[in-house]
Amino acid sequence: MKKKNQSSSTNKYWLAGLSLFCILLMVLSMFSDKAEGPFKGIASVTVIPMQKGINQIGTWLGDICDNFDTLQQVRKENEKLQAKVDDLITENNNLQEEKYELERLQALYKLDQNYAEYEKTGAHVIGNDSGNWFSTFTIDKGSNDGIKEDMNVIAGSGLVGIVIKVGPTWSTVRSIIDDSSNVSAMSLSTRDKCMVRGDLSLINDGKIRFEQMENNDNKVQVGDQIVTSHISPKYLQGILIGYISEITVDSNNLTRSGYITPVVDFKNLQEVLVITTTKADLTGKNAEE
Repeated sequence: MKKKNQSSSTNKYWLAGLSLFCILLMVLSMFSDKAEGPFKGIASVTVIPMQKGINQIGTWLGDICDNFDTLQQVRKENEKLQAKVDDLITENNNLQEEKYELERLQALYKLDQNYAEYEKTGAHVIGNDSGNWFSTFTIDKGSNDGIKEDMNVIAGSGLVGIVIKVGPTWSTVRSIIDDSSNVSAMSLSTRDKCMVRGDLSLINDGKIRFEQMENNDNKVQVGDQIVTSHISPKYLQGILIGYISEITVDSNNLTRSGYITPVVDFKNLQEVLVITTTKADLTGKNAEE
């Protein structure tokens, strides 16, 4: 019974408090016009600056979000552009490689036409001895392709060398710049014979040596072509070796010697033509005989 009376008293207090609060609101509403000035002053000092600060913080945070979104978008666009640039670089490199390959093939085709009397087969260079020069190198054609020893090899504008070893799918070529190479040659203009000897110490200067040319009344000059001789035991006749760059009379006054600028780039061989007819095939004799 006592608890019930206490609960009833509490409710009365709440009801009285709410009534007083309502009366206070009514009074304030009656005097709102008069109280507006002080309230505005207090608000201008406290609430309005706080609101402006909150607005500025909101604007700053909004700008940061916008900048972040823009940065993300720029990064994505940059990645796409970089991918396109990489694709264009790759495509350009491929086009350049195809251009160089086309130029090399065109040079081989022209060379093929210059020696149209001989049957030939194309081959790729797949290896060479240590060093910067292709003094001896390997091609990707062998006995399975009809390649035999002593077949002449050409590239660029003329003679490269000769096949010295043959496997089923590969062959080794010794070029005319190799130290062990000796080629019987002649001046195309005067038919004077000479011997072209390989010397790797000279090729760094872009030249090879010739010697044992007879010192006679024939005028052999700088710029004359040197080609393989008809008396060469292994090399076919008339293949261009190079152009005379220097000529002198030897101390015995009987012979002349000098230097030749070769017509083949022995530093950048990639494709060659192998003449499938040997000198022995044409003469019907073994080269050693």
